[in-house]
Amino acid sequence: MPEQQPAYGANMPAYGGGATDTVLHPVVMVALVLAAILLSVLPRKYAVLPFLLVVFLVPRGQQIYFAGQHWYALRILVILGLVRLARGKFQVAGGMNGIDKVFIVWAICHGVNAVLHYPEAGMVAAQAAFWLEAFGGYFLLRHLVQDEEDIAWAAKTFAVLAFILGACMLNEKIHGLNVFGYLGGAPLTPTTRDGEIRAQAIFGHPILAGSFGATLLPLFVWLWTSGRSRSLAFLGAIGSTLMVYTSASSTPLLAYAAGMLALGLWPMRRSMRLVRWGVVLTIVGLQVVMNAPVWFVLQYMNVIGASGGWDRAELIDVFIRHFKDWWLIGAKNYSSWGWDMWDLSNQFVAEGETSGLLTLVCFIALISRSFSRLGKMRKRVEGDKKQEWFYWCLCAVMVAHIFAYFGVSYWDQVRIWWWAFLAMVSAASSGLRPEGVSQPGEKPAYEFAAI
Repeated sequence: MPEQQPAYGANMPAYGGGATDTVLHPVVMVALVLAAILLSVLPRKYAVLPFLLVVFLVPRGQQIYFAGQHWYALRILVILGLVRLARGKFQVAGGMNGIDKVFIVWAICHGVNAVLHYPEAGMVAAQAAFWLEAFGGYFLLRHLVQDEEDIAWAAKTFAVLAFILGACMLNEKIHGLNVFGYLGGAPLTPTTRDGEIRAQAIFGHPILAGSFGATLLPLFVWLWTSGRSRSLAFLGAIGSTLMVYTSASSTPLLAYAAGMLALGLWPMRRSMRLVRWGVVLTIVGLQVVMNAPVWFVLQYMNVIGASGGWDRAELIDVFIRHFKDWWLIGAKNYSSWGWDMWDLSNQFVAEGETSGLLTLVCFIALISRSFSRLGKMRKRVEGDKKQEWFYWCLCAVMVAHIFAYFGVSYWDQVRIWWWAFLAMVSAASSGLRPEGVSQPGEKPAYEFAAI
């Protein structure tokens, strides 16, 4: 199946295209075989380990080209996971909740609107591949991550990954060599900006690599403070920091700082209404005193030289001014709206411009519902500081994601981390009354025999 393009790929006729030959390193082939075996035989609790390890240690370009379609390693893993589900029962903790339902609508809108823009066989195949990754990957993770213990196992796996990737990115920055390039599907020589090497490891761009590390940090803080595995938490935090530093990008650094700031607001957890109103009043005040719209404050957030703060502010400005052109199902020709407007380096803008207002609303609803569920659970366990801190750390992860979204749109493996996090939120809040069930605890999990 053709590769699902980043957001700006809708302007490209190839719909991802890719190599017309199999690009599969023997090491990757062995890893896929081992993952297939482990996904089949491991208990559900541990099956998330081989899945995440292969997803985040194999360059996305690794593929089997068969029958004119691109079967990337990620898609092969998702299919293997679905085979596991087909042999048993599909279960999601707490039942199908609001996050799940909004996710379904969001993914459907993305695929349908893309095909409406380009009603051609290539785009149909590209969106079928996207749905395989989205529905297959998300609901596989919903099945594998069902409670706090499962979240801890996933966090430990991400800690190992962050340390390995951070070490490799440090080597990339020092020696100018991306070791993942030897596998194929990743550049061997890293990109530079103003003479500064920007490491990216397996990811599609240095900003994506750094954002992956930055948004993981609050999870590692929880892992440390919970006492579940301080050694892995420490290694994960080191790796996360290295990924942010070696990516040499402002967006990951701001997301990193935002996550830490959110953790620092812990003493004010019972006064968050005041904090939220403070943010609103600050935005209104900036709008009053600034000569330009408030979103142009982004141009002053170039914490690393040559960052594109002004470009990101202009992107939002153009997005708002062209509302009538994209609100229904997105737009095809947004690259003509201004200089560099093809580069949708903002997740919110990307959702709207490529797929319309409903898709953007669904994306925002995923964030809103996640905060709502975590907030309700924190209040429910109020007084139990250990459990309150758990939910607070998950909220901090979401805050880091939001800040990253203002500087990049996720389109490579980082999407799997985002979907895994949504699965964690659902698992962590599974104690809320399942929708459609009259009494709490009457139906603790939604399940049906897999077809």
